[in-house]
Amino acid sequence: MSIKLITFDLDDTLWDTAPVIATAEVVLRDWLQANTPKLAELPVDHLQGMRARLVQAEPGLKHRISALRRQVLFHALEEVGYSEQAARELADEGFEVFLHARHQIDIFPEVKPMLEALRQHYTLGVVTNGNADVSRLGLADYFHFALCAEDLGIGKPDPAPFLEALRRGQVTADLAVHVGDHPGDDIAGAQRAGLKAVWFNPQEKPWTGEGSPDAQIQRLAQLPQVLARWK
Repeated sequence: MSIKLITFDLDDTLWDTAPVIATAEVVLRDWLQANTPKLAELPVDHLQGMRARLVQAEPGLKHRISALRRQVLFHALEEVGYSEQAARELADEGFEVFLHARHQIDIFPEVKPMLEALRQHYTLGVVTNGNADVSRLGLADYFHFALCAEDLGIGKPDPAPFLEALRRGQVTADLAVHVGDHPGDDIAGAQRAGLKAVWFNPQEKPWTGEGSPDAQIQRLAQLPQVLARWK
């Protein structure tokens, strides 16, 4: 039976994430320096420690990374003496500064041509643990839906996001494939839900996950060839 639904991971699948996040962290730190000097004086590892404590106290936050970052900023601001209202407002402003910088992404050049070609024949969706918004990136029109752990309250590799993708795409698992870079979150997670899984491995790293992917590609432009073999 032919594939009808293709879901994509976002970070490190449709773009390189590390440089974007690193830059966004610098932008946020500069904003804090200018707008919250009392907090900016604290070392970075203080915020990292607060993040760990919040996740330990409320494990569900690890799947809600936007809410977690807001919480870290809010509690840190309160801790250094800002009122609850001021801390809440500054945390929201700081988060929006970070989120804007986080979306200054260089999408891989082959992404849009690939999506344009695939959407003529398949239903396309997004399954991500990150907080990138395809509508901010000019990609929303390619996808029928975008699922993120933040909204679902649970993330990959749990089968739940993939099962929700099947529901949104109105297909059974044998008619769906997921494409992503992470051996655990993307490949193992999708396969546990019954989907095929294509490992995007541009650096040709050795496979270290459980089992094996159903296919492996080094360039996204190779995906249509893989799909053709499954017709």
